[in-house]
Amino acid sequence: MRIDRIRDNYNVDIAFVQFPLHPETPAEGRPLEQLFNASAEEIVQKNAHMKGLMDAEGLPYGKRTHTYNSRKAQELAKWAESEANGDRIHDALFRAYFVDGLNVADKSVLLSLCNKLGLDEQEASRVIDGDSYSEAVDADWKKSRDYGVTGVPTYVVGQAGIVGAQPYEAIEQLLLQAGVSARDA
Repeated sequence: MRIDRIRDNYNVDIAFVQFPLHPETPAEGRPLEQLFNASAEEIVQKNAHMKGLMDAEGLPYGKRTHTYNSRKAQELAKWAESEANGDRIHDALFRAYFVDGLNVADKSVLLSLCNKLGLDEQEASRVIDGDSYSEAVDADWKKSRDYGVTGVPTYVVGQAGIVGAQPYEAIEQLLLQAGVSARDA
C-alpha cells in the first residue's frame, strides 16, 4: 500500500485522522441506492468505477450494497493505535467495510476484527460500549473540517494536501515539496 511505501521510503510520521463519513447513517446502515438517491443500475456502475480506481492502486474492493455508521469503529481505531500492533486496525477496518461489506457499527464485527489482530477483546468491548475515545474522534473531525477535508483519503503534509486516491508519485511530490527527506537506502 502507498502508506507502507511512504513509511519505508521517507522520514515521516504518519498519523491517521478520522473523518465523519456519513455520520447521519443509522447503526443498521443504509442502502447505497438511498444514500446516493440512485438506481440499482447506477450503484452497479459506481461500484465498477470504484473497483477500477482501487485496482489501479492495488487495493482490494468488494461489491458494496450499504453504507454503515463508522463512528464506533473510529473510536476503536483511536484506542487500537495506542496498543502494540494496533495500527493494523486501519487495514482491517478498510477490508471489513470496503471489501467484505461488513457493518462496522456492529459490535460483534468489531470484536472479531480485534480478535484476529490479537487486540484485547475485553478492553475493545469497553471502548465500543463507552465514550472514552469520543473526544479524540471529535477532535479529529474538527481537524478534518479545519483543514477543509471533503473526502477520503486526504493526505496533508505541513500546510498542503491532496484529496482522493492519488498515485504514489503525487503523494511523493507533496512530501518533497514540504521538505520531507528520503530515508537512506
